Amino acid sequence: MAFSPSAIRRVLGAHGSLQSHAMSAQLTIITGASSGIGAELAQQAEAAGHTVATVSRRPGPGTHLAADLADPSSWNGVCDWAAQLVGSQTWERIVFIHNAGTLEPVGFAGEVDSDAYVANILLNSASPQVLGDRFIAMAETAGVPAQFQLISSGAGKRPFLGWSSYCAGKAAGDMWVKSAGIERIERGSKVTIVSCGPGVVDTDMQAKIRSQTTDTFPLVEQFQGMQPQLASPADVAAKLLTLAATNAGEPLGSMMLENGAVIDVSQF
Repeated sequence: MAFSPSAIRRVLGAHGSLQSHAMSAQLTIITGASSGIGAELAQQAEAAGHTVATVSRRPGPGTHLAADLADPSSWNGVCDWAAQLVGSQTWERIVFIHNAGTLEPVGFAGEVDSDAYVANILLNSASPQVLGDRFIAMAETAGVPAQFQLISSGAGKRPFLGWSSYCAGKAAGDMWVKSAGIERIERGSKVTIVSCGPGVVDTDMQAKIRSQTTDTFPLVEQFQGMQPQLASPADVAAKLLTLAATNAGEPLGSMMLENGAVIDVSQF
């Protein structure tokens, strides 16, 4: 999907600037914000007075752009749209939370739909790197404190039967964060790059996991047993926004946030 300059101007307003929250000090861009953690992030960020912009296939809150990030043809348009937002006024802080992701297709490699497998790889592994690269460039141009936050998963640290592409995508995202983060340290940058695992949260994704068969996902009964202990999206979103407000070198709970950190919400 490609976005023409005229389409971008229609989203931003006739003069290329945001039409609401014009005096907001912080721009917060969130992908995958139509439900679950992403929707909670957008709602809480708006309540905090941020100018919120969202990207998802389905309608989302704030200034919204409809796009499928599993489709590489959408990436340039999304990045151009985000750059227009960043350049629309002088912000005190810019945050990009890449929450979009997919678990589908669940099943063993070589036994699932190949097109869905490719889409999983593009969304979970490739899109964070492409969008993150472009965000760093636009944030450095803006010259203000900024953060690119990637929503990660414990699946990036250990293999799960039936989740090969998901596990690999999350591991790739974590390594990109580590590498891009130390590069920002080398440059003495105001841009913080961080990856955060939200833990096991009561979202539609978890509901889909619990509906799997043991043939496609042998650990399904274990996840079904977790349901009473699932964290709420609202509580997790509040912690992720606390992280989003923290620069590298500043305290986050009992820890000091490092650029390129790969952490979990249970750590703060």
